[in-house]
Amino acid sequence: MLPRIVMSLRLSLLVLACAAALPLQAKPSITLIGAVQGEGAQSPLLGQTVTVEGRLSADLRDGLDGFYLHGAADGNPATSEGLLVLAEGAVRLPRAACLRVRGEVVEQPAGRSTQSMTALKAQNIQAASCRGLPAPGPVVLTAAPANWEAYEGLPVQIQAPLTVVGLHNLERSGEVWTAFDGALWQPTEMALPGSEQARAIAADNQRRLLILDDGSDVRDPDSLPLLPAGQLPRGGMQLSQVEGIVEQRHGPAWRLQLRRPLPLPPVARPLAAPQLPGTLKIAAFNLENYFNGDGRGTGFPTPRGAASIEQLAAQQAKLVASINGLGADVAALMELENDGFGPASSIAQLVDALNADKAGPGDWRFVDAGTGPGSDSIRVGIIYRHRVLTPVGRPAVLEEGPFMRWSRVPLTQAFRRGDGPVFSVTAIHLKSKGCGDASGPDMDQGDGQGCFNAIRTDSAQRIVAWLASDPTASGSPHAVVLGDFNAHAMEQPIRTLDAAGWRDAFAIAGVAQPYSYVYNGLNGRLDHALLSPTLAGQLRGAAEWHINADEPESVGYAAGNQPGPWRSSDHDPLLLGLDL
Repeated sequence: MLPRIVMSLRLSLLVLACAAALPLQAKPSITLIGAVQGEGAQSPLLGQTVTVEGRLSADLRDGLDGFYLHGAADGNPATSEGLLVLAEGAVRLPRAACLRVRGEVVEQPAGRSTQSMTALKAQNIQAASCRGLPAPGPVVLTAAPANWEAYEGLPVQIQAPLTVVGLHNLERSGEVWTAFDGALWQPTEMALPGSEQARAIAADNQRRLLILDDGSDVRDPDSLPLLPAGQLPRGGMQLSQVEGIVEQRHGPAWRLQLRRPLPLPPVARPLAAPQLPGTLKIAAFNLENYFNGDGRGTGFPTPRGAASIEQLAAQQAKLVASINGLGADVAALMELENDGFGPASSIAQLVDALNADKAGPGDWRFVDAGTGPGSDSIRVGIIYRHRVLTPVGRPAVLEEGPFMRWSRVPLTQAFRRGDGPVFSVTAIHLKSKGCGDASGPDMDQGDGQGCFNAIRTDSAQRIVAWLASDPTASGSPHAVVLGDFNAHAMEQPIRTLDAAGWRDAFAIAGVAQPYSYVYNGLNGRLDHALLSPTLAGQLRGAAEWHINADEPESVGYAAGNQPGPWRSSDHDPLLLGLDL
């Protein structure tokens, strides 16, 4: 009898805490929760005052704006028996309590005809009989439902693998983005921009996406209760038996407000860089703003990189582990601080650090392009192993047109390995997709290519013409153009080089679904390596080393700083193996 007495006391306290609570003996007309939810995006009872009954399935008042009820079935599979009750107060609601709530039917956020949650703005709350209400426990889903609306507000358990696809909101909002049936892909990585195929890929991405949330709207939380203590997710990780409340909060994607920490499997990382055949290894790597202050231990925080000398040391250690770990003979680098080539410059100090690394080859040098190149705060660079490669002639840069303001100035240098043929390496970094200062044809055209596609395409056309002029005067047809194009594989800048005869190294090597960057949960390539026809026949392999794009920011140098190359940048480095 004692548990029943305790429960009765708790419910009595709840009734006293709620203003104008309905008397138990005067049971009003009850509206089924399924009737409140309706079959559409908005409730058919919007704006009406109704009374519902249900079993408490989750109390999220601490982090969000209310609690959830699970009501009796209405016999219609197109309607949900779950409902958000908007209510404040510190009164403890007993687990799986049965409640009766009177209130106004609203949509959150107000005014949206789609992408909103049906809710009940509580006026009165009191205890109810549990007779006829569902037993505690989640609804089991074995696949992505065709109609999420039929589960809005319900507790569910996903008994299908969920792949972690995005961690960009983990530290900011406590979210892990996942997908049914494997990874999600940028439509323009797989299909022509604006095409029906691209639109179909985008729709499929939306259908398969499911956001796992921490039950709180707190921004930049101090802890992440959705994760087991001491564990972090990683892109590509497979999750199982995930439980939560189905919601449509903060946008069109459906999400689960988790009721318990995620069950995370062990982290599986590619501990070593891919081993490729070939006598010559060429790499490309976006360093994500390697700035060294004034090069003398001060000048922090830097405009785009480390905030302190300690952060610089941590960033540099990760970059050294990444670059030396690749085993390359020559590397094109992006997002170096544009601060000259003297002993205090970023590129000189990076090379010094690479050579001081006992695990590295110790024979790195950099290509000195003289002043600049360019006036942007960041630039490209080329480093090479002088015991393996000999520069042939002088480097060349293209300082004209879009490279004077938007795209970074490209840099090219010819090399020879032993007495082998001369070949050239061209490092590029085209304008980003961000829309700041965009106007006219550089505005987002709605075809998936983002802003400044016109600038990137113009840049690519100029690079094609420039390289055709043999800017290094080497006379060699063997050439590779590589770096951060800020364009996916089927976008115009890449197709511009393809139309001029340049060959995608990853397509030649037969690499299935390569990716170097993850944006909003979508895999794709911003980083490419394109070969001249004569060099394409010498390719023996191509790969990315996935040390960054799949990692949460909290393992990077500015946060948790986990030892090793992990999250040394936001881009994965790429590596080619050739025989010359």
